[in-house]
Amino acid sequence: MKSAVETLNPTRVRLSIEVPFEELKDSLDAAYKKINQQVTVKGFRKGKIPARIIDQRFGRGAVLEEAVNDALPKFYTDAVNEAELNVLGQPEVDITELKDGETLNFTAEVDVRPTIEIPDYSGIEVEVDAIEVTDEDIDKSVEQLRERFASTSPVERAAEDGDVVTLDLEAKVDGEVLEDGVAHGVSYTIGSGELLEGVDAAVTGLEAGGEATFTSELKGGSAAGKEAEVTVKVTQVAARELPALDDEFAQLASEFDTLEELRADSRKRLENMKQYDQATQAQERVLEKLLELVEVPVPEKLLEDEINTRKHNLEHHQLGQMGLDLEKYLEIQGKTAEEFDTETKEAAVKGIKTQFVLDELVNKEKLNVNQEELTEHLMRRAASSGMSPDQFAQAVVEGGQVPMLVGEVARGKALAVVVEAATVKDTNGEIVDLDDEEEDETTETAEAATEETPAAEAEAVEEKPEA
Repeated sequence: MKSAVETLNPTRVRLSIEVPFEELKDSLDAAYKKINQQVTVKGFRKGKIPARIIDQRFGRGAVLEEAVNDALPKFYTDAVNEAELNVLGQPEVDITELKDGETLNFTAEVDVRPTIEIPDYSGIEVEVDAIEVTDEDIDKSVEQLRERFASTSPVERAAEDGDVVTLDLEAKVDGEVLEDGVAHGVSYTIGSGELLEGVDAAVTGLEAGGEATFTSELKGGSAAGKEAEVTVKVTQVAARELPALDDEFAQLASEFDTLEELRADSRKRLENMKQYDQATQAQERVLEKLLELVEVPVPEKLLEDEINTRKHNLEHHQLGQMGLDLEKYLEIQGKTAEEFDTETKEAAVKGIKTQFVLDELVNKEKLNVNQEELTEHLMRRAASSGMSPDQFAQAVVEGGQVPMLVGEVARGKALAVVVEAATVKDTNGEIVDLDDEEEDETTETAEAATEETPAAEAEAVEEKPEA
């Protein structure tokens, strides 16, 4: 076999492959054997039909087609390995010449990972928010805890904002009551926005036994997205009572004996949260600076596949679970279809570039992933997926996704190397020291930037080209 590589552009090549006919012998033998098992010829036992009879009855062309389809993947893979190409996706194969007994010539066009030069990134400087926890922040945190321990008691008066009301609801569309449009004993806090739009105005001012009708667009159910006439009846009004802010409340709501200790703990927790946010912000901004330094051509076919994948996942998974279609989603977001397409393309380009750059950094810095790191990452992914570690690990292995997880961890380590080399200052001008404890966040930042970028993971050497 002979092969030559022609570079069409920085992300696509054409392989020209010449195969002497004698190298097709194994595939021809396999083709005759396969056809032998599939056909019946009178006078011959199944599987014992001579090759010349198969040629006469079914045509030599059918045998050659079967043999070529069997041989193409091997010769294509050999050519890719010989040229040391890092290919992406399936190739487009064209048989240019097939002479029985002489030669098989074909071309294969395929996307390849671009060659990327990683420049000196030690000069990257970014600014992040300073960690500042005010008394107002602590007051808000304690007040939220106080809300959780609020009690309610029925009152004989008109409902007011903040009251908890018990409701019976009935929804009609085109004058017909919906099968799933009736609910009784629904508990609702006025002003929370957790029910239909318009319900707050309808029930405010009503006493127990009061009834009102309003029009609203249904959020879910069989008539999701349709305008409905909703009748709401208040069966009970209850006032919320907040506990006093004192040491007794601290003992009720926490492990602390005094309100002062509770507030001190709130400050510490808020500082930890803001430190986490600061680290994530630093990683995102360092990554953006890094991408600005590197020229990364993006394969057109890969980008097209990535955009389609992102749109499919949004429409058929995320929006589907919310009972929305793309048109309604764009309306809620206040975006046009053109703006959505532009944002999706920008996100896809960034995801692909991020993966290419971080993968190149993994190679340049010779970063490896050990079993402990992989296990820790698997545990985090399992927790975020709602599965047990054993279930998630089994799903990963069965789906052949272990290399993907290894890649995620490696890219996180690569980003951590860049962040460590960068200068990070807060808005007060102080140097921010991001220690090794932030490595988990770098993995998550790298994941977020490359989110839904499965196309770039695919190495097409293992895929069979189609003639």
